[in-house]
Amino acid sequence: MLAGRKYRLRLTPEQARMAEEFGSICRSVWNTGLEQRREYRRRGAWMNYVPQAAELADAKREHEWLRAAPSHVLQQTLKDLDRACRTHGTFKVRWRSRARWNPSFRFPAGNLITVERLNRKLGRAKLPKLGWVAFRWSRHPGGEVRSATVSRRAGHWYISFLVEDGVLTPGHHAGTPVGVDRGVAVAATTSTGNVHDREFTTGGERIRYRHLQQRLARTHKGSANRRKTLASMKRNMGRVTDRRADFHAQLANQLTTRHNVVVLEDLRTKNMTASAKGTKAEPGRNVRQKAGLNRAILDKGWHRMERAIRNAARSTGTEMVLVNPAYTSQTCNRCGHVDPKNRKSQAVFECTACGHRDHADVNAAKNILSAAGHAVPACGDLAVGRSMKQEPPGPREAVPVQLASQLVGIPRR
Repeated sequence: MLAGRKYRLRLTPEQARMAEEFGSICRSVWNTGLEQRREYRRRGAWMNYVPQAAELADAKREHEWLRAAPSHVLQQTLKDLDRACRTHGTFKVRWRSRARWNPSFRFPAGNLITVERLNRKLGRAKLPKLGWVAFRWSRHPGGEVRSATVSRRAGHWYISFLVEDGVLTPGHHAGTPVGVDRGVAVAATTSTGNVHDREFTTGGERIRYRHLQQRLARTHKGSANRRKTLASMKRNMGRVTDRRADFHAQLANQLTTRHNVVVLEDLRTKNMTASAKGTKAEPGRNVRQKAGLNRAILDKGWHRMERAIRNAARSTGTEMVLVNPAYTSQTCNRCGHVDPKNRKSQAVFECTACGHRDHADVNAAKNILSAAGHAVPACGDLAVGRSMKQEPPGPREAVPVQLASQLVGIPRR
């Protein structure tokens, strides 16, 4: 199967300047091609990759600055634009702003890329026009390189290899099904009673980022101080993003290794985190509360968690199922009674019909599992104050403590 391998580059000043130039040229080609497509659509006509690639070849004869970047890199930019327009629509594809877009470009010809290991910590790759570039050897690529993408994030350059590792997805998995409830107080809670959570931002980083935002508000657009402040903000948030990605990778590995089916709610995170400001004619309500909820959802990374689980499932043969999220937190898993008053608080669930008590997130995770057609195991009676397992533990298994005070899975660092 195809897999990605990402490494941190160690570019020389000249190579960093060339990479910045390649990214700027690709951004110009993207914006020019997008404007051309939109103009054709306004006239009722169509424009696709083939004529744009031919026009790009003519433009390179007239404009010398276009010849600085490799031809197949610019052609790949037009291919990415064509795919984006076909998927999202021409007028919904975004421009690549110089201030907000991180430089990125792809070398699609894997036969022109050579990867070598120099020593225990360093490797190098030969890229067209960039030459040999050094990178930190954190793992072996483990397959034939199909393409390479160079990108910059938080002030550092990275290279991502798309490799064919020759691994086939297993057809059988010996695990059991599990339901996962995503939340804002706790990142993920499973139907087996395990709670997975982690703080991604430290208190010092929050204070530092708030001060940087205040400093940014006092700078002028285009000034050197503004560029320095934005670079500091990106470095600050880059560490948070890395922690979140690490958490999602570990969680996805645990779920897909232990379970043959992972059931999630089919959540439209983009719609759920839309602003509630409204318009001047119809202003929104509870705008500050909605903004706080949006920040909490984005901080836990619901969509990235789903993507991580889907990606890890390819290696283990685990099936990922999405179910309707309606009333999963208000339904009693024991008797099926639906009532908003069932959920007494964020963590306590008590059915108003049968009196069943459980942890609210675990009850929701059980409902998510049941919605996919899988029954909750008999040993999964996780009422507050009762044992989580009825059978005796195995030689490597210990009986957990009460769920309310339990955090399982991702270690804190």
